[in-house]
Amino acid sequence: MAPSILAEAPEDEYVVSSEALLRVIRKRWWIVLLVVVTFTGTAVGFSLMQTPMYEASIKILIGQKQGSSVPGSLGGDIQGLEQLTLTMAEAVSTRPLAEAVIQQQNLRITPETFLKKNLRVDQIPDTQFIQVHYRDPNPERAQQVANALGEVFTRRVSEVSPGANAITATVWERAVVPNDEPVTPDPVRNGLVALVLGLIVGVGLAFLIEYRDDSWRSPEEVEEISGVATFGVIPEFKVTEGKK
Repeated sequence: MAPSILAEAPEDEYVVSSEALLRVIRKRWWIVLLVVVTFTGTAVGFSLMQTPMYEASIKILIGQKQGSSVPGSLGGDIQGLEQLTLTMAEAVSTRPLAEAVIQQQNLRITPETFLKKNLRVDQIPDTQFIQVHYRDPNPERAQQVANALGEVFTRRVSEVSPGANAITATVWERAVVPNDEPVTPDPVRNGLVALVLGLIVGVGLAFLIEYRDDSWRSPEEVEEISGVATFGVIPEFKVTEGKK
């Protein structure tokens, strides 16, 4: 290890000197700057090249028909309904539902893309609400698909759960056109993350280069390595072309 970075401690251990750290950073500042600029520029550029995605969301209330609960049934108490809501949340993000919405809205995407990239379903903790989010490059289409998803889901639930113990799914809050900034990409956030990462990598690279550099940089370093006092120093000089 280069002695300019490490100093020997009394217990025969090596510790990093803060002065040496600052000296290495000042010496290799251009490496840190180059890495930071490269990382940040790449992250921001990649973000700007991505297609903006807008998100619309709906809220679905899961319940059971009044007076239909019986002892021991899943919907017989609040806790049972919350557990049922988790199951219904899983039902929203299924292939049959995606195929039905894609056909109804004439979407040119596959069910896999619909489920994995555009759709997100969350069960709001300690409630019987399901929050359904849909992303699309077109904000109006995001609203339309989200509302269509709620309609198809509630209709399917009523079809598969008839009778006295019927489970109900109601679109409590319909989607509106998202007029805010797109949810993705976020160039500012990505740029800040890349900036921090670039600083870490840049400083690490600077110390790696310093570690690999085994040249002597000062008379004091020569004395520290050899253990012998320095008697003289030959100054650096340049020879002009005419005197060679």
